Amino acid sequence: MRFTYVESMTDPSFYLPLVKAAEEAGYASFAVADSLVYPRESDATYPYTADGGREFLEGKDFIETFTLIAAMGAVTSRIRFTPFVLKLPVRPPALVAKQASSIAYMTGNRLGLGVGVSPWPEDYTVMGVPWERRGKRMDEAIEVVRGLTSGEYFEYHGEFFDLPEVKMAPAPTEPIPILVGGHSEPALRRAARLGDGWMHGGGEAEELDRLLGRLAAHRAEQGTADRPFEVHAISLDAYSADGVKRLEDKGVTDVIVGFRLPYIKGPDTEPLAKKIENLERFAESVIAKA
Repeated sequence: MRFTYVESMTDPSFYLPLVKAAEEAGYASFAVADSLVYPRESDATYPYTADGGREFLEGKDFIETFTLIAAMGAVTSRIRFTPFVLKLPVRPPALVAKQASSIAYMTGNRLGLGVGVSPWPEDYTVMGVPWERRGKRMDEAIEVVRGLTSGEYFEYHGEFFDLPEVKMAPAPTEPIPILVGGHSEPALRRAARLGDGWMHGGGEAEELDRLLGRLAAHRAEQGTADRPFEVHAISLDAYSADGVKRLEDKGVTDVIVGFRLPYIKGPDTEPLAKKIENLERFAESVIAKA
């Protein structure tokens, strides 16, 4: 089992000392949130809070995802970075491919590219991308990113993207794993068909079991069940050695852990020293015994 530390919507100056502490404590990965804008008014709801509320995002600081990963990569040597998750369909996939290739190359292949479909129509509006058919756009974007990060000549002719034969350099020396986030049936099918893994956004234990079952069914239908596949999950079971074993038995490869509730209104008031204490305590009590 690998352990991913997640911290977001906090003082931006905390990230570099946190990632250094997480690496030293033995975490395998650091999850990095992605957010573009916060609209003054919106009818959209957030899929991972009980009431769909989005007000917790008001006034929160989000450093651009690849910029933050580059900064953290420069002060570490081992820990991996997983966007959780990058809003891929609102971005030009060729630019994402260049950013991801550069990050992976500069960090020695320490990038697992978590991608998802943004739930906010406003993200699409401000980026000049239609909200409609975003799922199909996402599928094509994944194919483009995978092709362009290979280091080989690649061309693509789809509904949304049309590329002549081109290649990018430098390329990472290993393929960048593409990890698909989302709980919907289309997201699970997409992960099974196009992804190297799936990222779980949280919820009750019974719901995780249901999602894992649906994911397994989709992988069997797509003929990808024998392909190496990462499963990143959020679960209360991750906070004990016995629980970690239960998750391993279910096929989870990476657990995502944090030590404060992120969906709260107002600023994060927890001091940096307390955050480091929490991640170190977990490493001693769980990671060291897993």
